[in-house]
Amino acid sequence: MTTSVTRVRGAALFATAGAVLAALLFGTGVPAAAAGAVVPGEVTDTAKVVPVQTTGPADKRFNLVLLGDGYTAAELPEFRAHVETHLNVLWSTEPFASYRSYINVWAVETASAESGVDCDPGLDAPRRDTALGMGFWGGCNPDSVQRLLTVDSGAATALADLVPGSSAANRQIVALANSDTYGGAGGTYATASGGNALSSLITPHEIGHSLGKLQDEYDYYARGVPGGTYSGGEPASAHHTLLTEEQMREQRAKWWRWLGEESESGGVIGRHEGGMYSTKGVWRPSKHSIMKTLGYAFDQVEREVMVQKISAKVNLVQGHTPATAPIGDDRTVWVDTLHPVGGELDVVWRLDGDRLRGVGDARTVDLRRLGLTPGTHTLTATVTDPTPFVRDPAVRASTALTRTVTWIVDTAVDTAPDDVAAAFTDHTATGTPVGATSVVYAETTHPVGRPLAVRWTLDGRPVANPGNDRDLDLGALRLRPGAHQLTARIAGTGERLTWAVDASPATAAHKMSEPLRTVHRPGRPVEYVYDGPFTMGLTARDDQDGYVVRQFRVDGDGWQTYYGWPTDADAPYRFTPHGTVIDDLVYGKLGTPRVVPWDDATPDYGTHTIEYRTVDAAGNVSPAKRFLVTLLPPRQQVS
Repeated sequence: MTTSVTRVRGAALFATAGAVLAALLFGTGVPAAAAGAVVPGEVTDTAKVVPVQTTGPADKRFNLVLLGDGYTAAELPEFRAHVETHLNVLWSTEPFASYRSYINVWAVETASAESGVDCDPGLDAPRRDTALGMGFWGGCNPDSVQRLLTVDSGAATALADLVPGSSAANRQIVALANSDTYGGAGGTYATASGGNALSSLITPHEIGHSLGKLQDEYDYYARGVPGGTYSGGEPASAHHTLLTEEQMREQRAKWWRWLGEESESGGVIGRHEGGMYSTKGVWRPSKHSIMKTLGYAFDQVEREVMVQKISAKVNLVQGHTPATAPIGDDRTVWVDTLHPVGGELDVVWRLDGDRLRGVGDARTVDLRRLGLTPGTHTLTATVTDPTPFVRDPAVRASTALTRTVTWIVDTAVDTAPDDVAAAFTDHTATGTPVGATSVVYAETTHPVGRPLAVRWTLDGRPVANPGNDRDLDLGALRLRPGAHQLTARIAGTGERLTWAVDASPATAAHKMSEPLRTVHRPGRPVEYVYDGPFTMGLTARDDQDGYVVRQFRVDGDGWQTYYGWPTDADAPYRFTPHGTVIDDLVYGKLGTPRVVPWDDATPDYGTHTIEYRTVDAAGNVSPAKRFLVTLLPPRQQVS
């Protein structure tokens, strides 16, 4: 079996990508056992391409291709369930939540002859006859480590190539192994175990590496061994530096625009020591983020990078009036844009350099109303993403976030009439409910002789939507909880679209282990008192289909995706005064997080606030609920 991983990283951290840099660390390279190699042609013969999410043509989208290995024909429903979990965790993570509409998702289903993958969990475990030849221990290499989960690159590429319109330039492959053992790898071919408690958290981290070129922020190279002191020059990494905060501001370098803000991943964006496998001598923006600890969010610095990289895979302008020859002033001119779920794009029209007034963000301009003087004129439409996730003007001005179309308008040119009928051409999918804060869109045909207007109604009542009538921001309407019906129609025609709007987030509940006592005080959350370790289980219910992501945070720190317990997804999360060490990583320290054994282990006794919430399949985020826990110091414990 020939295995290939283009980039296999150092130790997995709590929430890292799962694999150590085995080939580099042990100097062995990737094993090549040709006798068991997967033959790509045989793999593709019975493969089935299933479109999971289609937002547009594959050649105009960023394509996420999910493969499964070690799932027999009878186990393919389990693969589909794993795909759903991975995706919903991804969609709950910014910026994927806001730019979900830029991404097509494909599952390529291949039934393996045997269940499971090679060398799982140990080197003495049997080899399996599977479609993609996935295996732990770097493909059963005794000089590697267990959690290095590799995939046959030729087979993975052959399966991904079955998706029409996808290519290495516009896709990311993620291969899921039918296993509950923790493991994965990153790079061109990202891998993860499908059924482990932490596996769905690996996917956004891996895409951070593969797409964003973000680097690891953990401070060790091998688990259990502090990384030492960084000795290189100023890192090229966008989220590592040797500069002080004062130097960043003075030089307008690195993340100076974000300094001092509350981090999306917890704490304050500043200068936190450790990263790039070094414990000392290099600094990162946040205390913890998804590139350091799985389950947390991308911080603002990383998120800005990811917005640019996702946007660079697509074109903000999806279509426009042909601009290869002069056009007349007796017609309409149009641009079709992308439609982020998290906000509308801006369109600015200019004639001979001056901004056109009275057109707002319209996607269509009627030149006949401009009263152009005879001769030639220059018309431009500049499409920009105004997302607050980006602060760097250079990123904003890049082709990832700004596109301009230019036409020469010649008043001597006559436009031939057409018979284009009014119809919808593209729109937010109507088959599943949309969330209460989503931007919903509807594109139409473009007759040259008349602009088409889209009118919106909610629960039968017209909705004012000035400017850009192709998008409707539901978040601005502040919908009451419950189910609603949204309709878009082309004015003056019978053409219409209808969506179900889910404005009710999923509900969450917590279950605690037996406390010493439970305290109820008027005006305060319920308080549970413990004299030692305790557990917390989080459950969720929704009146709609789809996997619900559960999240929690302690004392206002960053929100974490709830995953049960690292060794058992069905077990509750366990809090202790010092944390629990599992495979040289630390989980569940109450109060100040502790991730590696050399982090401060000082117990945080006293009273702490735990909040929890849900993110449902439509993107609705529930209001946070909270409770208190008091951990008694030893001298106060009851014998």
